[in-house]
Amino acid sequence: LSMQGSMFNTWKPMWVVLLEDGIEFYKRKADNSPKGMIPLKGSSINSPCQDFGKRMFVFKLTAAKQQDHFFQAAYLEERDAWVRDIKKAIHCIDGGQRFARKSTRKSIRLPETINLSALYLSMKDPEKGIKELKLEKDKKVFNHCFTGTCVIDWLVSSNSIRNRKEGLMLASSLLSEGYLQPAGDTSKAAAEGLSDTPFLDLSDAYYYFPDSGFFCEGNSSDDDVVLKEEFRGIVVKQGCLLKQGHRRKNWKVRKFVLRDDPAYLHYYDPAGGEEPLGAIHLRGCVVTAVEDMPDSKKYDADNILFEIITANEIHYYLQAASSAERTEWIKAIQAVARTGK
Repeated sequence: LSMQGSMFNTWKPMWVVLLEDGIEFYKRKADNSPKGMIPLKGSSINSPCQDFGKRMFVFKLTAAKQQDHFFQAAYLEERDAWVRDIKKAIHCIDGGQRFARKSTRKSIRLPETINLSALYLSMKDPEKGIKELKLEKDKKVFNHCFTGTCVIDWLVSSNSIRNRKEGLMLASSLLSEGYLQPAGDTSKAAAEGLSDTPFLDLSDAYYYFPDSGFFCEGNSSDDDVVLKEEFRGIVVKQGCLLKQGHRRKNWKVRKFVLRDDPAYLHYYDPAGGEEPLGAIHLRGCVVTAVEDMPDSKKYDADNILFEIITANEIHYYLQAASSAERTEWIKAIQAVARTGK
């Protein structure tokens, strides 16, 4: 999520974790210690939040000491999902209950005795846990991942389950709660509901731990000449957008090409030319819709803007031709930023 700074009113990307009793936020996903923590006891949440007229999908969390914290999601459904879960966590604290997301405990009927967090730590144990491998499929190399079959085999061998059917239920719970992530088309399709189970007990269904060093890269044959690393990936989306310049703040039409692995958004002169004018590295970035900003009105294109904040906190402002196109770009960039190298 994007989070507003308390001193200079600036927005920065943060890795945000919802706990049972609070919200932790980290500068980077891989950081071991959080930048801060907001306790949820006595807190309230306000959404939609109108404090920032030019920013969309903002929600406000007011702590017990009347301190306001502002977060911005990338699109409406993402904001509503955060607000729903935070409200439920606050409600559980007030009622003396333990917070657990509805998706796992009720739909999959996971026994209350199962501690997914403890199980996840055991799975990641360097000596006795699941071994992270380099796997190849469809001319791609998946680094730091493992197969669905390996997960079920490990659950059986560690006596966490009695049979493979129970293993599918438990692995689906881990997937639903975000302890496992799908890698590759097969496992992603199942996680999106295109299979009988969200998790697949298959040797060609790949998964990875969310805080591992996972990345995917193209695996070209000897006949293919790769001139630059950032051009190895598959084109996910391309089209023309307005881009704001960094020096003169003027807006120009550029052709954009989004590649998945590594995660780059290249921009070109729309009149032609094979060499890009520049590139935005998307790994670890945050992308959000923005309602308005200075100097954008002169193009009079309804200000259908979105902002990319890179991992090193460089801000890029882009403008789409329609709200639907903006949403498509945001979701495509988000997906690439999560899974690309």
